[in-house]
Amino acid sequence: MSRRTLAVVSAGLSQPSSTRLLADQLAAATGDELAGRGEQVDVHHIDLREHAHDVVNHLLTGFPSESLRAILDTVTGADGLIAVTPIFNASYNGLFKSFFDLIEAEALVDRPVLIAATGGTARHSLALEHALRPLFAYLHAVVVPTAVFAAPEDWSGGAAEGALRARIERSAAELAEQVHRRPPSTGPADPFALTTNFEDLLGPRDT
Repeated sequence: MSRRTLAVVSAGLSQPSSTRLLADQLAAATGDELAGRGEQVDVHHIDLREHAHDVVNHLLTGFPSESLRAILDTVTGADGLIAVTPIFNASYNGLFKSFFDLIEAEALVDRPVLIAATGGTARHSLALEHALRPLFAYLHAVVVPTAVFAAPEDWSGGAAEGALRARIERSAAELAEQVHRRPPSTGPADPFALTTNFEDLLGPRDT
């Protein structure tokens, strides 16, 4: 039995937040799916509203605070990522975009990602395909086929909430399968690691 890490990034601005609620349900369902595949799971919840000032300071100075560095390492070192944002003006919110602007270009290559969003109307669900999926495709992550959107009526019980639960379970199974089929993550890449050893650097050169 291997141990897996799951990073859950939520960009909701209010508290309590339907965005965080959706993130929690996706994380729980994915954890259950991984456990069913014989995996132990460590889930790390990252609520971006708590780190908004650090995100802006990093964008302005180029240097992360100690706490933000730890969060970035958690995301880039996780076996799988769940990314959830509210939709504003037909796209992800500014805090969500600003955070992922801080991720190194190659840090999420081949990383399984589940994308999800909340919004005031179901019409915003298209933002998952025209905004979020291209963002993670650009980062060369592996985005699972089922994206999850929750509108206000999806929390009201009945058939709408049942349909939301079905989408959550389907997307969680897809993410768990992608994580399970890959070797465990070795953690975030060291940006200062040498790609050539000193013997090769100091050895004789061909002329």
